[in-house]
Amino acid sequence: MSAAQVRVSSLHGAGGEVMDDLIRSLIVPRFAARSAGRIGLSAMDDGATIERPATGELVVTTDCHVVKPVFFPGGDIGRLAAAGTVNDLAVMGARPVAFTLGIILEEGFALEDLEKILDSFAEVLAEVDASLVGGDTKVMASGDVDGIILCATGFGIADRAVSDAELWEGDDVLITGTVGDHGMALLAAREEFRLSTRLVSDVAPLWSLLKPVLPMGVHAMKDPTRGGLAAALNEMARKSEACVEIDEASIPLRAEVAGLSDLLGISPLDVANEGKAVLVVDPQATGAILAALAAHPRGAQARRIGKVTRRYPGRVVMDTGIGGERFLDMPLGDPVPRIC
Repeated sequence: MSAAQVRVSSLHGAGGEVMDDLIRSLIVPRFAARSAGRIGLSAMDDGATIERPATGELVVTTDCHVVKPVFFPGGDIGRLAAAGTVNDLAVMGARPVAFTLGIILEEGFALEDLEKILDSFAEVLAEVDASLVGGDTKVMASGDVDGIILCATGFGIADRAVSDAELWEGDDVLITGTVGDHGMALLAAREEFRLSTRLVSDVAPLWSLLKPVLPMGVHAMKDPTRGGLAAALNEMARKSEACVEIDEASIPLRAEVAGLSDLLGISPLDVANEGKAVLVVDPQATGAILAALAAHPRGAQARRIGKVTRRYPGRVVMDTGIGGERFLDMPLGDPVPRIC
């Protein structure tokens, strides 16, 4: 029977021979080539080891992904889970080292699709030279889970971890590229909307983009995922008790995103991104940092979008470009559910 005809059964999560075969045939071959310590994934032990860094800090992050649709323009849930976890480490200045992956499957999920998802996850880890060191697989009855849920934990090493709250008066605020791409691409791909668009998700790991600029005057970083740019800026402003002033016209935005946003009445600033980062930097380093970002394919649209002041502590103010200003408030939630 071909992989395309085989679907997940309850036995695939029951801890016996069928589950063992799933792990040994689908998961281990894709990830066992790299190890983060003496005992790795291929040992199939109850845990794994990670070599302790001689210097620096260990950074840990966990994220779960319930995206719909599972396959979308520009990626799939596997690429999203891996890149999203990598980026949580990267914006803290941490080199990705090791990952664990929890997989919750709905009975009846196609094993061929699972293989594609695992391939995508493995490709991202290979790009950043990180290892999968462990995980878990569970199967739920048909209807109890919508297809697949991935939960990833990432471990990284930073010389000194970067906070998202070190905002100082006079700092410049940068964005590494266009906003709203991921959320709008997923929205357009959903069956209920039947929209035709050339938009693709920006989902991508950012470590190679951010690593060169870390020593150049970066004070704070954050990836604008759920809640988009608006949520990220508000979190940074609140935690640092600073005011972030941004210029709406300077925010890079694809024409397709702007058009779809107008059509659906959704602000692109409130929608998740999965391949962008917000940087708060020393203004004397802004030119050099922007040049370094622009030299990378994923930073070609990097822009300075604002500055840090003390006008309204804890708030984000946006210059609308038509002679006025308004507060850019924290969204109540991402307007597009199950986006990441």
